[in-house]
Amino acid sequence: MELKKRPLLTAGQIRKKVEEIAQRISADYAGRDLLLIAVLKGSLIFASDLMRRLTVPSSVDFIRARSYCQTHSQGRCDFLLLPEQPVTGRHVLVIEDIIDTGLTARCIVDYLAAQNPASLEICTLLDKPARRNVQIHLRYVGFAIDNEFVVGYGMDYEEQGRNRPDIHVLLGD
Repeated sequence: MELKKRPLLTAGQIRKKVEEIAQRISADYAGRDLLLIAVLKGSLIFASDLMRRLTVPSSVDFIRARSYCQTHSQGRCDFLLLPEQPVTGRHVLVIEDIIDTGLTARCIVDYLAAQNPASLEICTLLDKPARRNVQIHLRYVGFAIDNEFVVGYGMDYEEQGRNRPDIHVLLGD
């Protein structure tokens, strides 16, 4: 099934923004060891590109939480995978692909904060503030976008579209 879509962000625009974010993170965490926690599956490509551009020591772990079914939020958060590395006393940066309602990010932050990290921040490639219904602080944001469902660069619709190097808006029938 071919997804109907229109372009939103090119691979070049994304690459440039990832470099800018990596420079900011590297400056902010200079002299500190950073634990990156990539939120699977959507942030995998963004997290990989970002961590290769960091100039500070860092390690990576993963968490998987789900609040979406197709294009709609389920209104709850389920953890499917938790980080293996200890978080206590560490500088933790959660890497997200997109923040819209904020529900998944809030669940993840609450879970990690309960483990007493030295610091805990969120980095997201895309922010969809029009959909926000949960208060969440985003330290690093690549692009603010309108309330549209997007695919590409790790983000999917029913597991399709993740492999695109650019980001497209998914169109209805």
